Formats: sequence, C-alpha cells, structure tokens
Amino acid sequence: MQAMIKINNNSNKVIIVLHEIYGINQHIKDFSEKLAKEGFDVICPNLLERDMSFCYSEQQLAYQYFMENVGFTSANRKVNVLLSEVKSFYKKVFIIGFSIGATVAWNCSESDDIDGVIGFYGSRIRDYVKTNPKCPVLLFFPSEEKSFELDKLITMLNKKDIITFKMEGKHGFGDPYSAKYLEESAKITYFEIVNFLNIH
Repeated sequence: MQAMIKINNNSNKVIIVLHEIYGINQHIKDFSEKLAKEGFDVICPNLLERDMSFCYSEQQLAYQYFMENVGFTSANRKVNVLLSEVKSFYKKVFIIGFSIGATVAWNCSESDDIDGVIGFYGSRIRDYVKTNPKCPVLLFFPSEEKSFELDKLITMLNKKDIITFKMEGKHGFGDPYSAKYLEESAKITYFEIVNFLNIH
C-alpha cells in the first residue's frame, strides 16, 4: 500500500493534508512539500488504501472507487483516529483538504482537536451544511460550478469563523497538473493559506 506522507520539521504545528479521489498523486506530494518548506510538520494519510493513485483521465473510476470502497463515513473516521494520535504532540493541528478531502476536513471541523480547516472545491459540503465547526474555516470554491448553486451554498455557510472565497476558474484551479489550473487563483489561495496558518 502507498505509504502516507510524513514530513517532520520539529514544528509545534502540524498540517494534515487530505487528497482528492485520485489519491496521493504528484500534486499532493508537491503541495505537502511546499507547506513543509514553510516550516510546518505535514502528514497526508492514504485514504484510498491502495498502492497507486488514479490518473486524472480515470475521474469516474476514481470517484466510484472512493464511494464504494471508502466513503465519507470511513474517511471521517480515519482522520479522527489520526487526529487523536497526533494531538498530544502539537500545539496546533490544521487540516487542508482538496475536493472529497475538503468535505472530510469540513466534517471533522466539529472535533475539539482541530485549530483550523482549509478546503479547496469541496462541492459535497453542500450535503453537510448542518455541520457546526468548532474552529476557524477557510473555503475556496471555483467561480464555475455546474453541479450545484454555489452562491446559495456560500450564503448557507455564512456563519461565524467561516471565510469563503469564490476563485476564478473551475474545479482543479489550484492543481498545477490539472488542465483546469489557473496560476493567479493558485497564488492567491496559497497566500491566504499561509496567512491563515500563521494567524491561528
């Protein structure tokens, strides 16, 4: 099985990175290393528990695999177990998730063990709007979203300590390996991420 990513900088802050349906691919590896260069400890669990990540061309297969073999309930449980394992070693614990990872991060935001949650294009958050985060939350959504009414969701998420950004682009704007990548949106979101992590 593909090992989880663990980067130790002896920091008092750890960031748990949650991948998309594709698994721990090059984008997730690069993003984890980029955060580590900021001085944070980084952990990225393999939620799919399979050896290989999926290619972007296998989107439908990857989604089907996640829903049939993992699912949000199991993924939430895995992350909560990881949180309980690391909380005593760090002063601050954050989660950053992409797509399904963002929804899992959102679902885990009710935990007392988290100091902040960041999510990229977590479209399935719309199925969990009753979640009441106990920590600050930063959510990035794409300006182009076909599957649901984004503005309606953003209005529903207008709660204390939840900041939402509607970024130029489509689902995948923050991934340099995606055809949907938009450099300007990726730069803005990364700046906001580092700022969020440093002030909380």
